Amino acid sequence: MKVLIVEDDFISRKILKEILTPYGECDIAIDGREAITAFRMAYEEGACYDLICMDVIMPNMDGQQALKVIRTFEKQSGVCETDEVKIFMITALGDPKTVVEALYRGGANSYLVKPISKQKLLHELRNFGLIQ
Repeated sequence: MKVLIVEDDFISRKILKEILTPYGECDIAIDGREAITAFRMAYEEGACYDLICMDVIMPNMDGQQALKVIRTFEKQSGVCETDEVKIFMITALGDPKTVVEALYRGGANSYLVKPISKQKLLHELRNFGLIQ
């Protein structure tokens, strides 16, 4: 599994990387702009990400904006829905408006509210067939 962790907080990045590294290669981006750049580079190289774990609140470009740009790019590139990268929003924001924006308007696959447990994240990975 190839993973992109998009998180501006060092400790949150470190925790996610520790949880996910046993299951695959992990790249890091610190904001939405870096996430889009990394996503496009991987796509162009034919080495697409299987999973993006993305925070909502970040500097330069937030996770909601980056999510929409990535989904638009996939649609414009002809990526069918079943082949889209799985995107898990992992954030401290649990209010209904933010959740609806990410899942229903943005196209996120999952929405996890911090602090997340290793068990919860691994459960979601299994639900989406990313790990056994």
